[in-house]
Amino acid sequence: MIPDLFLRDLESKPAWLRALAARLATTEWPVLPGQRLLLTGMGSSWFAADVAARRLRRVGVHAVADLASVEASLPPQADLAVVGISASGGSTETLQMLSNHRGVSTTIALTNTEVDLPADHRLLMHAGPEDGGVACRSYLHTIVMLLQLEQQLTGSLPDLTPRVLAAADAVEHLLATRDEWLPRVEAVLNGPNGSWLLAPAERLGSAFQGALMLREGPRVPADGCETGDWCHVDVYLTRTLDYRALLFAGSRFDASAAKWMRERGSRYVVVGQTSEAAAGAEVVIGFPHDHDPLVALLVEVLVPELLAAGWWIGR
Repeated sequence: MIPDLFLRDLESKPAWLRALAARLATTEWPVLPGQRLLLTGMGSSWFAADVAARRLRRVGVHAVADLASVEASLPPQADLAVVGISASGGSTETLQMLSNHRGVSTTIALTNTEVDLPADHRLLMHAGPEDGGVACRSYLHTIVMLLQLEQQLTGSLPDLTPRVLAAADAVEHLLATRDEWLPRVEAVLNGPNGSWLLAPAERLGSAFQGALMLREGPRVPADGCETGDWCHVDVYLTRTLDYRALLFAGSRFDASAAKWMRERGSRYVVVGQTSEAAAGAEVVIGFPHDHDPLVALLVEVLVPELLAAGWWIGR
């Protein structure tokens, strides 16, 4: 992994995202209406799968996400489509899950490589080469491709392409203005006990992916949590640690989490739409269309990614 090239991969996000948006109208998933879906992968791939499965269930599709490393998941059946996600095409666990289902279930590999995989079908995420060695654009493109699957099966996202283009513009905005906000974010989150990321359930992948970027690049302690659940599982750390948090706005539980952090002297940053949590935040980072949860899903993770790149290069 190379930090300078990781930063370059992040800076090229808008161009690659616009190119993907141009392909969506002709993208066709080999999935039939009524088929059950199992979305599987490891790491970033599973984060994206979890977000997509939750969205699909809300619009009536029987979809679950499972880590590919589970001992057992849904059994192979003819009415099941298994989407194995692996940007590199080399995830042993994901390849094994596809192999276990091939011949009975419909198996689909979503990947960023042309190599042969043990699946009936292959779809490319068109994220381009990630020269930094970190799955950043491929995570983003995985989500967009799974959103296209949602649109194909349900018609619930007829404006997907313009919203992806809006996300590309918003990413470009954050890149162009980073000198204004990134040093302040670094100052708040650079604590002795690590960084903690909170996100709404519908965008939980942002917290998990953002924390992974901080662990994988600069190798600093970081973890993600769902905002509502934070008040049940992570709030305890605010009493004993020098607690530093990045909160992706949009949960109806933002105010509750922020109240606990303010009362215990924790320091935190808010990313996205203005919320009650912003009152005690040391930094609030907005971007165009941040009121749109789908745009936020595609954009907000750039903040911890740039933070990770800066710390990684600095080390």
